[in-house]
Amino acid sequence: MEADHGRRWLRWPSDPARARLAFGADYNPEQWPREVWDEDMRGMRAAGVNIVSLAIFSWARIQPGEDVWDFDWLDDAMDLLHANGIAVDLATATASPPPWLTAKHPEILPVDQHGRTLWPGARQHWRPTSPVFREHALRLVRALAERYAHHPALTAWHVSNELGCHNVYDFSDDAAAAFRRWLRSRYGTLEQLNRAWATTFWSQHYSDWAQILPPRLAASYPNPTQQLDFKRFSSDALKDYLRAERDILRELTPDVPVTTNFMVMGETKGMNYADWAAEVDFVSNDHYLLTGPQAQDELSFSANLTGSLAGGRPWYLMEHSTSAVNWQPINLAKKPGGMVRDSLTHVAYGADAVCFFQWRQSAGGAEKYHSAMVPHAGEDSEVFRSVADLGATLAALAPIAGTRRLRASAAIVFDWESWWASELDSQPTSHLRYRQEALDWYSAFLAAGVRVDVIDKTDDFTGYDLLVAPILHVVPDALARRLEDYVASGGHLVTTYFSGVVDENDHVLLGGYPGALRDLLGIRIQEFGPLLDGDTVDLDLGVTGTLWTDRIDLTDPATEVLATYKSGDHAGRPAITLRRAETGSASYVSTRLGPDGLAVVLPRLLDVSGVRSELPFEARGLVDLAVRTDGTDDYLFLINRTDGHVNLSALPGDPLAGPSLAREATLAPRQVRILRRPRP
Repeated sequence: MEADHGRRWLRWPSDPARARLAFGADYNPEQWPREVWDEDMRGMRAAGVNIVSLAIFSWARIQPGEDVWDFDWLDDAMDLLHANGIAVDLATATASPPPWLTAKHPEILPVDQHGRTLWPGARQHWRPTSPVFREHALRLVRALAERYAHHPALTAWHVSNELGCHNVYDFSDDAAAAFRRWLRSRYGTLEQLNRAWATTFWSQHYSDWAQILPPRLAASYPNPTQQLDFKRFSSDALKDYLRAERDILRELTPDVPVTTNFMVMGETKGMNYADWAAEVDFVSNDHYLLTGPQAQDELSFSANLTGSLAGGRPWYLMEHSTSAVNWQPINLAKKPGGMVRDSLTHVAYGADAVCFFQWRQSAGGAEKYHSAMVPHAGEDSEVFRSVADLGATLAALAPIAGTRRLRASAAIVFDWESWWASELDSQPTSHLRYRQEALDWYSAFLAAGVRVDVIDKTDDFTGYDLLVAPILHVVPDALARRLEDYVASGGHLVTTYFSGVVDENDHVLLGGYPGALRDLLGIRIQEFGPLLDGDTVDLDLGVTGTLWTDRIDLTDPATEVLATYKSGDHAGRPAITLRRAETGSASYVSTRLGPDGLAVVLPRLLDVSGVRSELPFEARGLVDLAVRTDGTDDYLFLINRTDGHVNLSALPGDPLAGPSLAREATLAPRQVRILRRPRP
């Protein structure tokens, strides 16, 4: 009988029926003398570590030559971890090819848009489409799977590492050949491709598949649909590679779940993770706190979106940091309580595993200043004491393990293809940032104290009273019909500037903007009105717009004006509209208002949809609320977003205990409280 893949969690080696949250880190024993390993085991037990990811960047150590293998050290590490009750998420070690492989086969090295080879010396120096790389990598995967298939420490397989972090776009000849095969599969005929790519423009008509190349550096702007398809292809090429490793692992170890670490964070956008999620047994993610005023909101947004990619089921936080990282321009240490708050925010949005990069801070190498569970200062440090407190807290939260996220009444619709297409060159403005607009809406929901899910455009809209779809730029017919049905069924849709403009081929939908959504919104726009740097427009709600404006004409008597421009070229004309359709509605926001401006606008839209905050008034805007449920009890995570104290005395529930959790109704700065209460 075929194994049931896609719904499996960690295979705990001991006491598998016991509920627990996973806690640990990437472990790199090969960086340290053997005598340090025993000290690592003692420290892991003291911190409550129960899982590690092993051998992530160990290819050169495991296979020091083409026909030379060294498993002794890895056998020792696996045995030692198992003897100390620590499970192993074993990596396939394929993320970084060894020097002998690139020296013998330089044809596996990626090529950038300018035709320059990316050389060894860092990591991920391989082409996703290279048949030579794949042959050697899969040989390693098979060797690992055959050797450790029955090892008692093995709890899951970790495919490669952060696929596409540095090599998502490869413009080599291998990529060109694979791109042509992908295009043949997508379009079938050159006639269809020429139509989709609008190749009558600039004399680009193709008469042979061999003429087609990746969008390498050109004299002017490459064909936009070629660029969009290359982004789709590049994501698919990495997904295909993920499948290749996964299939070997499933062949040899069908009972061991397989995952790979996504990177849902910041501007990492090359991989369409909504399309990848079904390829793994459970979703894993790496997330690092960014800088700036919305840093904590971005973390919550990313955790929320990861929870949706996991289908509301538990997911694995594979990497985050105990304190500072090493790759930002200025790397700040986290404030007291920050590491615990970051960790528990991920748990709030569905993570059943909290892990770090890495266990012991490296003494050398590019990431030697990246924080770890055991810092350079050693265990006699605030970082390690916080790590141990977090371990004890996660142990106390065992009742939460396996619970699902409780669906909210509102959702923000996220779309990778709109992200890609809206930020191509030759647009009305090059300053548009898709994810930032989505994050601004998320911050506005947090300011209102309203729970909101971040979902993919392919997710089910049913049951959401309010959908916000910012910059939903690419709207194929099927998506347009789904949105129309959603509004007709009583849902309330909000969308923004530069939405509904193009179809799946990046062709403008004619007749006036916003194209596919024009009738649904009851408006028509003849020309875009992007703003120059520094230019602003005032609205009669007392908020200020930047980046974009639209000259809106109302085309339906059911369309109301919620806000008007007070300044700028469109002064006196509509800025925000709402069209009612029986019990539903569709609204349009025509300028970028930022989180503060949206915090003023959103309450009006919430009133229309009937969505309400579940928080007491005094906590709204100060607390990030997430809810997990087991169907009998709800677990309310109350996360202090601020550096001040917050009173939560009005909320009933049984508080869960743990060294890092708030014991009183008042939340201290950066503190988290968890309440358990019966389902209504």
